[in-house]
Amino acid sequence: MQLSLKTPTDFNFYRTVLSHGWCELRPFELDRENWRLTRVLDLDRGKPVTVEVSALKRGLKIRVSRQVNERAAQKIIRDVRHMFRLDDDLQSFYQITSVEPEFAWIASQGAGRLLRSPTVFEDLVKMICTTNCSWALTEKMVTSLVSELGTASDDGRKSFPTAEVMAQEPIAFYRDRVRSGYRAPYLKELAQRVASGELDVESWLTSDASLSDLMKEMKSVKGVGNYAAENVLKLIGRYDGLALDSWTRAKFAQVRNQGRVANDKKILRFYSRFSSWRGLVLWCDMTREWLDPQNVAKW
Repeated sequence: MQLSLKTPTDFNFYRTVLSHGWCELRPFELDRENWRLTRVLDLDRGKPVTVEVSALKRGLKIRVSRQVNERAAQKIIRDVRHMFRLDDDLQSFYQITSVEPEFAWIASQGAGRLLRSPTVFEDLVKMICTTNCSWALTEKMVTSLVSELGTASDDGRKSFPTAEVMAQEPIAFYRDRVRSGYRAPYLKELAQRVASGELDVESWLTSDASLSDLMKEMKSVKGVGNYAAENVLKLIGRYDGLALDSWTRAKFAQVRNQGRVANDKKILRFYSRFSSWRGLVLWCDMTREWLDPQNVAKW
């Protein structure tokens, strides 16, 4: 079965897919040779489906692993729109960056949309798995969560586990099977809070709470500090925070400070002119070379 979606004129499939590391974390799988992003999506009813998303001219092509009814098709379309940020309005972001020659590439290449998961819960779990560890360990933890607790689609690939499924597992499972270390009780507690309804992380997408109040609620989740919270904020469309870590600090030194280490205040001062967009500008600035600029024009 095949579905299609129109995309905004400023949308860049390739920049969005490679916007950060989520394309490498299950259930996402990226075929870089053919530029197809695959993942398993849960449906409201029935077993999950596998979708393969690729670029069309001014659109996305979605290949679905089996025939589904209209209700399921609309759920798939909503999830894909959400993951690729097709409803995000980046016009003011492009305006503020286009006035400076060294940042004008952001608008011309359609950068700025950060790939995300279908749910805030999945994004939050994955973000906890990125803290204080190598990327290789992050990949192992997320792969274990999916392979151990996910539900199989038609082709054997598995979905990301729901909070209800994760809440049923003991802390020892996360420690011994997922190899999540100190995160084991945090993952268990987060799943329990979400499954019970005590914590509604999906409401963060539409929350009108102040930045400080939203940060406070996010940091009530054990394992979530400033870095993780500010990254989750980016995935719900709020870009005030820089989400600095060892990688971004080292990259800033290389790209913007002649190889010299800069303190966080200096990094903040450099991007402060971009106001509430500063976190997104920093991220685009640090990841510009992730996509070969020679190929951007032809796409």
